Amino acid sequence: MMRTHLASELRPEKHVKVGGWVDEVRVLGSISFILLRDGSGSIQVTAKKGAADERIFETIKGLKKEEVILVEGECVENKTAKRGIEIIPESIRVLSDIKEVLPIDMSTKIETTLEKRLDARCLDLRREDKQAIFKIQSMLIQEMQAYLKKNGFIQVFTPCLMGVASESGSEVFTVNYYDRKAFLRQDPQLHRQLTIAGGFEKIYDIGPSWRAELSHTTNHLSEHRTCAVEFAFIKDEYDVMKLEQDMVQFVLKRLMKDCKDELKLFNADLLVQKKFPVLEFPKLYDILNELGFKPVAGKESYSREGEKALGDYVREKYKSDFYFVNRFPFAEKPFYVMRYDDEPTWARSTDFMFRGIELSSGGQREHRYEKIIEQAKMKGMPLNSVEWFARFFKYGVPPHGGFALGLERLTMRLLNLPNIREAVLFPRDVDRLVP
Repeated sequence: MMRTHLASELRPEKHVKVGGWVDEVRVLGSISFILLRDGSGSIQVTAKKGAADERIFETIKGLKKEEVILVEGECVENKTAKRGIEIIPESIRVLSDIKEVLPIDMSTKIETTLEKRLDARCLDLRREDKQAIFKIQSMLIQEMQAYLKKNGFIQVFTPCLMGVASESGSEVFTVNYYDRKAFLRQDPQLHRQLTIAGGFEKIYDIGPSWRAELSHTTNHLSEHRTCAVEFAFIKDEYDVMKLEQDMVQFVLKRLMKDCKDELKLFNADLLVQKKFPVLEFPKLYDILNELGFKPVAGKESYSREGEKALGDYVREKYKSDFYFVNRFPFAEKPFYVMRYDDEPTWARSTDFMFRGIELSSGGQREHRYEKIIEQAKMKGMPLNSVEWFARFFKYGVPPHGGFALGLERLTMRLLNLPNIREAVLFPRDVDRLVP
């Protein structure tokens, strides 16, 4: 290997090799400093007159910020250095130099617009705080997988290309598929249900979905990722909420333990109740009316402004950043959700909320073939657009349900990021398709 150590692994030793990016260079008369940064952190390289070869000083003097270098030398204690140690260089080799002026300023002290940073995303990602976002996001996903594995779930991969749009409406991307038209999935929902129909009782799928929504808000993307969970033999949607609650609490506990330093960069504080509050329609209309919102009862739920106000209400009343909303009006839900048989106005449909923003939509699915067809007709859907899915429900499918938790939204809200695009390596939205 070219390197013997990462910055985070260094201890006082006789001889080490480290490599990384030049973060800062200071030349102060008889002493020169390099702050060298790799993926694990930073380390100080110190060259002193009389202790280092003169060629070392010439090399340091010519270094530019963000050049990639390899340093060989002795790692020694230095209580005044940031990490209590430094490297006394014996040789410095430039592995990759800088060809032109950097397109953005890399300093955290200088504010650069999000658009400019996304245009130069590769450079933007080199900053410690940006890398921390994705270390935390990676840990979120790993711990979700750990929880689901522990509870008997298996990971599956459902298709991203579909012959029929997964939901009604125009918010779908079309693609050329050989000699016919195909669609990018809006959600892995229907194929998860078909997998349950195939006899897999506990599954999850982590992957992308697309929505052709002409939205420029700080909460929306054209391409996003979810942890989508489905399981069979549930009693009702409360089983789904319980599973999602337990998974999120498990993940947060592990995250607070394993990502302390990264979380500190964002002052991430949480109000988390042991049991997340559940707000339900139609009683929820009374709360919305108190907050100044007047949705049509039984026909609609709430606007984005009402959603935010509800988040503030729950934080103040229940001292929780997380909560569920249940029993949505069926009028605004897809054909595959289950309704209450005795109160068909309402659906067994749940949203999982975090600080006034929806993280997931889920609940109990309809597993009775006749009901699926009836509800598709109610939604005005051509039966040939749902029969490919619905026909398998003629052959015995257990009661089931699940949810699809948005990974970027969870990351954004957890770290108080001002824009969801900060939580995506290379975001895709209405205006951005490169880099």
